[in-house]
Amino acid sequence: MDGDQLLTTGLFLAVVAVTVGITFWASRQTSGATDFYAGGRGFSGVQNGLAIGGDYMSAASFLGISGAIALSGYDGFLYSIGFLVAWLVALLLVAEMLRNSGRYTMADQLAFRMRQRPVRTAAATSTVVVSIFYLLAQMVGAGALVALLLGVSSDTAKNITIFAVGALMIFYVTVGGMKGTTWVQIVKAVLLMAGSALIVVLVLAKFDFNLSDLLGTAASNSGKPGFLDPGLKYGVSETSKIDFLSLGIALVLGTAGLPHILIRFYTVPTSRDARKSVLWAIGLIGVFYLFTLVLGFGAAALLNKEDYAKVAASGGNLASPLLAQAVGGGDGTTGGAILLALISAVAFATILAVVAGLTLTSSVSIAHDIYNGVIRRGEASEGDELKVARWAALAIGLVAILLAIPAQRLNVAFLVALAFAVAASANLPAILYNMFWKRFNTRGAVWSIYGGLISAVGLVIFSPIMSGKGVDPVTGKNLSLLPTSIDISWFPLENPGIVSIPLGFFLGWLGTVTSREPAAEDRYTELEVRALSGAGSEKAVQH
Repeated sequence: MDGDQLLTTGLFLAVVAVTVGITFWASRQTSGATDFYAGGRGFSGVQNGLAIGGDYMSAASFLGISGAIALSGYDGFLYSIGFLVAWLVALLLVAEMLRNSGRYTMADQLAFRMRQRPVRTAAATSTVVVSIFYLLAQMVGAGALVALLLGVSSDTAKNITIFAVGALMIFYVTVGGMKGTTWVQIVKAVLLMAGSALIVVLVLAKFDFNLSDLLGTAASNSGKPGFLDPGLKYGVSETSKIDFLSLGIALVLGTAGLPHILIRFYTVPTSRDARKSVLWAIGLIGVFYLFTLVLGFGAAALLNKEDYAKVAASGGNLASPLLAQAVGGGDGTTGGAILLALISAVAFATILAVVAGLTLTSSVSIAHDIYNGVIRRGEASEGDELKVARWAALAIGLVAILLAIPAQRLNVAFLVALAFAVAASANLPAILYNMFWKRFNTRGAVWSIYGGLISAVGLVIFSPIMSGKGVDPVTGKNLSLLPTSIDISWFPLENPGIVSIPLGFFLGWLGTVTSREPAAEDRYTELEVRALSGAGSEKAVQH
């Protein structure tokens, strides 16, 4: 192992050591279900805003979006716009009202005026499916990133990395609970913003802080006509335009239904703090996505042809690390090695924080909704529920490890988009109907959740993602997941949201109007008052 790899390894271990220390500290502050599930509801709006940002800015955002901009120019930046606009939906429709009307999970808010067992089962199923898709993408990304930066290419080394990430996320959740996970996310958000800001300043300094020069050089070096104009990636055909619209709808609406984001609103003491945390998150994430603009176009402008080819071969994931190396002095220089190691360690911290949040969300839903709400009918003791949550975290971690190891051969970009599509198709219709439609009932909730979930996953199975794309004429690699001899791609779009999201809303309406279950108007009125004003939310938390 040479000096550069020793430096990278040292920074990786330092990041892990800091997060492990935080988790041990948090474990001494965790004594009950409220501490484990919601951090004792003791985080301020600023702290929770940082944690939400840390939870939201995943490896896909940090590595993927800057790479998409480097390769596709204007069209790549559309990802950033979609992710940022999504927060307006979360702020205006979900954040405050969800915090006021729930306790620990999304299902608490739904089950308040409906039959507990079917609703909690459906909500928990959706939560686990979304979380698993997200987990796979993060863990496979961790294996590829660490293998690349440590100079190893064997499958064994990647498998060890995936196992290590899985073990760490199980440790964070079982030992630190929500308090430990939140502080890991806060530290990660600070590291990510600081590291990104440093690279952005160094990139802009190369162009005397003239953004026009940066964009012009990027367009010239990319060698792609129309690099700064719309349509390079999504204007190829009418199908690609519709596909982009479908992706955009899923990104904008999916955030307000992501379980690991929703659970964060329960960690603040008041509805005012819930609003403040989303405002801070919007500011933090907005600045970060502006950073990705400079990182992406900076990579196109400053990387040599060999490194730009590496970015293309990695699907864009190496744009930020290689850009850090370039602005530090280039390959073989001390400055380049230091910045490459720094950005790589930040990316690794990003992955650790996000997988911890996802695992916690799934384990809480299994313990609180399935075990206590469905199996024990609300009669489980707090101690028993916490034990189940910790065992569930272990089980989810092991499942994620076992699925991520064979998934290394797959293109995992669709997993993140699919997680957003499922969240927007299954979770969001049920949440909005429950808060704003008095007649909404149990059948409507169950139909919307299962219908959105099954349609989103089912359409992807029959899309070009799974089969029918053929092979890349340059690399000879299969562009779909199934062997080239299999073609079941009757659905032409890669992103199912444009069909599955309206279907989720439609099934929620259809299930409601075809059910004879009487509307619990008194419960709806109480939920409405609580959601809009916060009155009685403290009582709901206590009881």
